[in-house]
Amino acid sequence: MPVPSKERVTELISDLVQRQGYDLEDVAVTLAGRHSAVRIMVDSDAGLELDAVANLSHEISEVFDSVSDFGESPYTLEVTSPGIGRPLTHERHWRRARGRKARIDLAHETVVGRIGVLDGDSVAVVIGSRTGPEVRRVALPDIQKAVVQVEFSKPDSRELELAGGIPEGRVAPADADASEDEEVVEGLDK
Repeated sequence: MPVPSKERVTELISDLVQRQGYDLEDVAVTLAGRHSAVRIMVDSDAGLELDAVANLSHEISEVFDSVSDFGESPYTLEVTSPGIGRPLTHERHWRRARGRKARIDLAHETVVGRIGVLDGDSVAVVIGSRTGPEVRRVALPDIQKAVVQVEFSKPDSRELELAGGIPEGRVAPADADASEDEEVVEGLDK
């Protein structure tokens, strides 16, 4: 029997992930011949610590072992956090990305700026101007697509100040972008 569908995996683990204080951001099931991969993407306002991800991975593995859905099919379980290229689609994504630079596609223009404070149905975006950084409000319903950008240098301190800083528990831009996109715990081959 092959590895269960994305929908079944989501059904099996969503309550567990929520009880542990995380949001289930995505599930990907990749069938690769006789050995498959199940990738679980989770996040929280406080971010993820490697020990917590390892613990969650262990608990998810126990859930999978307790059901017959997986049969004898070998698979690799990966529990990870969202990477840089993930689109910002929910209010929680905007809240967690405060202080990060993003490309925001609107109907008739593209704005590149530092994400600021989310307030109701709009977000502050710190953009550059001839006189220095300034804050522009962007309505969430007007956004067609938004993606956090990779930064290789430390952000301007004035931009970060106008954006409202980095949320507690989150990594500051340029501290991790150049070296890794996400935390992954692997090694649970079944």
